[in-house]
Amino acid sequence: MGLFRFLRGLKGFLRTRTKTNPFENISRRTFSEVQTKKKYDEILPVLIVGAGPVGLVLSILLTRLGVKCAVLEKSRAFSQHPQAHFINNRTMEIFRKMDGLAEEIQRLQPPVDLWRKFIYCTSLSGSILGSVDHMQPQDFERVVSPVSVAHFSQYKLIRLLLKQLENLNVHVYNCDGSQVPNHSTMEESKILMGHECISINPTTDGIIVDAAFFKEGKVMKRSIQCRILVGSDGAGSTVRKLIDIDMKGERDLQKLVSVHFSSKDLGEYLLCQRPGMLFFIFNPEAIGVLVAHDLNQGEFVLQIPFYPPQQKIEDYSSKVCEELIFKLVGKKLEDVNVIDVKPWVMHAEVAEKFVSCNNRVILAGDSAHRFPPAGGFGMNTGIQDAHNLAWKIAFLLNNIASPSILQTYEMERKPIATFNTKLSVENFKAAMSVPAALGLDPAVANSVYRVINSGVGSILPSGLQKAVLEGIFAMGRAQLSQPLLNENNPLGSARLSKLRSIFDEGKSLQLQFPAEDLGFRYLEGALVPDISDKARDKIEASSGRRRDYVPSSEPGSRLPHIDLRVLKASSNIVYIGSDMWR
Repeated sequence: MGLFRFLRGLKGFLRTRTKTNPFENISRRTFSEVQTKKKYDEILPVLIVGAGPVGLVLSILLTRLGVKCAVLEKSRAFSQHPQAHFINNRTMEIFRKMDGLAEEIQRLQPPVDLWRKFIYCTSLSGSILGSVDHMQPQDFERVVSPVSVAHFSQYKLIRLLLKQLENLNVHVYNCDGSQVPNHSTMEESKILMGHECISINPTTDGIIVDAAFFKEGKVMKRSIQCRILVGSDGAGSTVRKLIDIDMKGERDLQKLVSVHFSSKDLGEYLLCQRPGMLFFIFNPEAIGVLVAHDLNQGEFVLQIPFYPPQQKIEDYSSKVCEELIFKLVGKKLEDVNVIDVKPWVMHAEVAEKFVSCNNRVILAGDSAHRFPPAGGFGMNTGIQDAHNLAWKIAFLLNNIASPSILQTYEMERKPIATFNTKLSVENFKAAMSVPAALGLDPAVANSVYRVINSGVGSILPSGLQKAVLEGIFAMGRAQLSQPLLNENNPLGSARLSKLRSIFDEGKSLQLQFPAEDLGFRYLEGALVPDISDKARDKIEASSGRRRDYVPSSEPGSRLPHIDLRVLKASSNIVYIGSDMWR
């Protein structure tokens, strides 16, 4: 019945168009005709700032739709840090439509049995406190989706995206600008590395963006005029700051140091003894979370709690990081290679606006929302932003829809970002329930930190502040000593029992959220609402735990996946894919 209601509504919708209708200029041309249209103004149609996964996916989708675009990236080279690594179902469905990208990821990723578990232990070679298997039998059946989730590091994904762009004749240019002419119309189909956006100036014709870059040791400036500017330049977005859009939500949830390192010996040990994706390690000498990006290659990222200014990033030399790794592994390793060390801050915020400057400047990905990494919502939500935005930009630039079509991007995606922010915070709090059960309440640690920085402790010399902080934390870690944390000790036995309950009841950190991943719904935007749907204004609150996806044909929902069987040979086959039900 949902299908017939949609078709009837769409028919009436197109008959009664108004000036506020984003499709008011729609014509009888088919979408394939839109893809081949090549008439543009002298200015660049779309400029994307930020060449991360979101910016590159948007560039691919726009290019395939016949929209000319260019990308500015302030870094001189693409990062080799693994960063995001979990790709959810909906994102894999989008990748499935991108010339076999999903299939290539599934072919290159580690086997699922090597990353399906989260393991909680006293050290990587010590006692296991518990483990959680995040893959269920239905995850492999491909009934609700034609593809499964994936574990694939961000820098590897970027390589595949760049390969697709190269096939589309979009090329990467180095930061000296020697290969790039200054005339704005020649910037299309280029990824300009080492170009930092320094100013944004709206005009009657569009946006003028000034970018700074180095050439022959001197700082140069290039001006690019575009019709639409998309900021996909990350959590610290320059674009967002230049157009004065604030972020709302919770700041500074936690500060951490990320240590990217390699060790084939550790990879081989974990392959044989306890394969997993995340390892939560608690012992009297150190606490940390190890992300196993690829056990076969021996590539890892260690996340360590960080408390500046008493602790400084300079304190984390390669030697210090190696010692921390050995404490968490439980033994020395001969082949540890520390590749990179950097601090980062966990936030849970959403931009006040996604669309600004008279529909000419748009935020996508981490520029528009930044989440705790719990659940892997960051990159996935951003890529789905790009998927939602690309066709709308194409419709606008090809005069199929009015500029108000871009407002529907914010109408649809901002509520999803807000919901995912809350869900990721809930999941982060679930992760914190484990150390709390072991006697290491993170709230207590944060209170001690605040007292030292803003209370009586702030008058102490900095060296003494650091000694007090680390002394108190060492006393806390003593709760994890073997004589205390064991079944024969009444307190230790009670704590271990509470820990088992957390795991058994699914109250620890979760990896998959099928109900939210595939079951999200747009309540307003570029869709024909069902006026008989009395529940359309209600979004079911998340429990913070895994829930099964329930297919829906209501407007604004993802079109449920269904397998079609061809009964006889025919040249007129219609393929129905998993897309949004409009």
